[in-house]
Amino acid sequence: MNVLMTADAVGGVWTYALELCRALSVHGVDVALATMGPEPTEPQRAQAERLTNVTLHCTSYRLEWMDDPWDDVACAGAWLLALAARERIDLVHLNGFAHAALPWRKPVLVVAHSCVYSWWHAVRGTEPPSSSWERYRHRVAAGLNRADVVVAPTRAFLHELHRHYEFDVPSRVISNARTAPLAAARVPAKEPIIFASGRLWDDAKNLCALDLVAPRIAWPIFVAGDARSPDGREARTDVLHCIGKRGDDEVAQWLARASIFVHPAHYEPFGLAVLEAAHAGCALVLSDIATLREIWGDAAIYVDAREPSNIEGALRLLIDTPHERVRLGRLARRRAATLSTSRMGEAYCALYRQLSSGPVRERSVA
Repeated sequence: MNVLMTADAVGGVWTYALELCRALSVHGVDVALATMGPEPTEPQRAQAERLTNVTLHCTSYRLEWMDDPWDDVACAGAWLLALAARERIDLVHLNGFAHAALPWRKPVLVVAHSCVYSWWHAVRGTEPPSSSWERYRHRVAAGLNRADVVVAPTRAFLHELHRHYEFDVPSRVISNARTAPLAAARVPAKEPIIFASGRLWDDAKNLCALDLVAPRIAWPIFVAGDARSPDGREARTDVLHCIGKRGDDEVAQWLARASIFVHPAHYEPFGLAVLEAAHAGCALVLSDIATLREIWGDAAIYVDAREPSNIEGALRLLIDTPHERVRLGRLARRRAATLSTSRMGEAYCALYRQLSSGPVRERSVA
């Protein structure tokens, strides 16, 4: 089977796409991986080139959630249609929304990773200004309604999609996955370290809350991720140990050492960073939001991340009770093992085959 899959190199979608492509390789699925937005870095290109079932196609067209993107979205659509015809694609897997409304001649799967309206509601407590974002909302809804099936990584996020957009097509929940790192085997014991990862400037990640907590915590808090936003704004901290953006192997080594992973996000449709920490056996302190509770159940401590004192209390509890740290780390690792890449690959492959065996839906441009 030949699949056209879209992606971007900005964040978690890239990681998800490569993990899925790797899992699909054992099922005989070849992937034309088409990226838009900032082009992949050399290390990212090298990651893709190591996958024998992936052919990488890159453009720099603006993504649908960026400022004034619609001319670029149209150009990207024409490029994707031509690419699908040239590569003799059997199925289209879109990790975005708007391009599902194109006149595809093959089945179309839309996977929802995040969206502006659910982000805005979770982080700002309101909807984005309609004057700036109504066209985006219309294009997302049009794409959702023209898909053959919509997939979300959690039931909670699928509920959020229905809350903000009107669409009535079949939907599925397929959990994301991450390959367990090998770094943990090379570290003999956990250290008195708290770790976090994410964009320090991103309000959704809420890592600034840790800046208020760190002075009152005995253990150091290390944070991996960009401190400088795309518009040049830099998040500053005098108490967190910011180690900057690190590669996957380095992050895995930090997680192998860390006893606690803290994730105070206001918005997290899935959370690959949490999954990586769980694979490493870290005790998890997570924000009390529906998506994270759905995934981690009793394998984490949940806090109201809008109240730094609650984060502080949870971290102090785990620092003072080693047996609880160990217990939660084991539960997290056990839960992470159920979110395997092989299961993700099998679920998507079964869905691909189901879609490919059915009639092709007639589509016209929205």
